Amino acid sequence: MPNRFRTFIAVEVAKSVRERLVDLQDKLRAAAPEVKFVDSENLHLTLKFLGEVDETDLYDVCKAAQKAVAESIRFSVHVVGVGAFPNAQRPRVIWAGIGEGADELTFLHDLLEEEYRSQGYPREDRPFTPHLTLGRMRQPKPTPQLAATFEKLMDWECGMTHAREILIMSSHLSSSGPNYTIMGRGKLRPDPQAEI
Repeated sequence: MPNRFRTFIAVEVAKSVRERLVDLQDKLRAAAPEVKFVDSENLHLTLKFLGEVDETDLYDVCKAAQKAVAESIRFSVHVVGVGAFPNAQRPRVIWAGIGEGADELTFLHDLLEEEYRSQGYPREDRPFTPHLTLGRMRQPKPTPQLAATFEKLMDWECGMTHAREILIMSSHLSSSGPNYTIMGRGKLRPDPQAEI
């Protein structure tokens, strides 16, 4: 029986942005010690989650991602703001938001959804909202101190990163948390107007 891999498509963020995100996690940790924060090397922008994929299908999964974005242009992404899903009063997922680049990330998501739908993968059942997951609540509950911290950090600014490629990644859960492996890459085209 072939191995199965939890597989997703993502955009990597620059090291300087990851470092500022870790500083933000430290501020949030003081307000919500019950949050399980994402390790710095695992911070990324998820575009599409495929779920469990057979090892024998990984080549086709990588080719499909590359095909979907082959005509897409590189772009800049501004990481700004902080909040939570479903809301700040009862957070499940704590995130950093996206300003500039949100439309382009959504467009990539839509391209991937369409390509994978044609291969039999289901569409995601909730609207896509570009974000970086910073942490997850172990037990969702009212957290007034965290909500107050979100208010203070509403205009928090992380900086710019650049989307030059997508990564096809697998996730392996271990006792210390998820370990990610890059299974493939899909290059975005240089912008003929302004190289970034």
